[in-house]
Amino acid sequence: MTTTTDTHAEAAPERSRRRLSLNDILMYAGILLFGILAPILFPNYTFQIALLWLMVLFATTWDVMGGQMGYNSLGNIFFFGAGMYICAVTQVGLFYDVGAYTSSTNEGRVEFTEQQYFIGVAVGLLFAAIGSSILAAFLGWIVFGLRGPYFAIGTLGIALAAGELAGSWQWIGGGGGIALPVYPGSGDGKAVFYCALCFAAAVATFFFLRWLYSTRFGLAINAIRDDEEKAEAMGVHTLRHKTVAWCISAFFLGISGGLFGNMTGFIEPLEVAFPTVTFGIFMVAMALLGGKGTIWGPVLGAMLFHFIKEAAWIHFLDWQWIVLGVILILNIMFFQQGIMGWMQEKWPEFFGIEVDRSMSAGDKVDDAEAPARRAAE
Repeated sequence: MTTTTDTHAEAAPERSRRRLSLNDILMYAGILLFGILAPILFPNYTFQIALLWLMVLFATTWDVMGGQMGYNSLGNIFFFGAGMYICAVTQVGLFYDVGAYTSSTNEGRVEFTEQQYFIGVAVGLLFAAIGSSILAAFLGWIVFGLRGPYFAIGTLGIALAAGELAGSWQWIGGGGGIALPVYPGSGDGKAVFYCALCFAAAVATFFFLRWLYSTRFGLAINAIRDDEEKAEAMGVHTLRHKTVAWCISAFFLGISGGLFGNMTGFIEPLEVAFPTVTFGIFMVAMALLGGKGTIWGPVLGAMLFHFIKEAAWIHFLDWQWIVLGVILILNIMFFQQGIMGWMQEKWPEFFGIEVDRSMSAGDKVDDAEAPARRAAE
């Protein structure tokens, strides 16, 4: 029975068009209105709203590997931090000497013009995306020889090591961090500007991944998730697809890192750039909560998780980690398929999923092999 992915058996254009139903349109319209009106209606929470869109981006990019391809990475936060540093170095390096700017003798009197600031942000975000993708391609050549828990632990080790290395590299500020150029405007203007950019990044990520999952590439990574050996035997170039999938995740995570670094205005290696125990865990938890391997699951999980997290920080201070821990435990014990996965099993027709309950056991085996066969063709 089809349960957890929108890129299952029949990914033809005809089926994709049928799935753009009234439900999809209403969800798109609701998110668009929220993205536009939320900063206006809740101006005091603009930073939290911007962070919400970054959470959506975190969950959807993690799901490329963990949900669609079955490779549970615990080190995707590495690309977030790498993008943050690449963006910062680019913004400064376009106009000043980076080593002098981050030197302990620098009195912080370097000023950037408005034109320099916005050019630096644009070029920095571009370099952050490309640089993170290059790092993903290089690291993929190393870690994709590992599978299962070994792959997860290996990627976690990369993220932890990156934070320590950044803290010892004095050219980028070392443990003292690096201050980013100051936004040439008011604090409220900065909040709205970066909230709009975060919203645009999350929307672009979602629609790109939705399109990607409807292609043969989506079928190929689903086949890797279902049975990698069988997919490779049927002609799917598994290493190439795994590397490309990780590069895609890194591309958007690099952008998110550059945006978050500019939002905070200061980069510290362990707590801001490579926050493995917070953002690194959150992106996994959000995808699991919403339902990994689905289109809307990571989005729903990210929004719900962020609202609960912010409410816990306000109303249950000193108990917030316990609240989040209880949510994770309940999710893992009773809701392993996530909210969207459970809803798709409960009401498959509502999500455009066709279920043939008259299938025989042999037909089910053939259906399980279908993604690999179509990807190979």
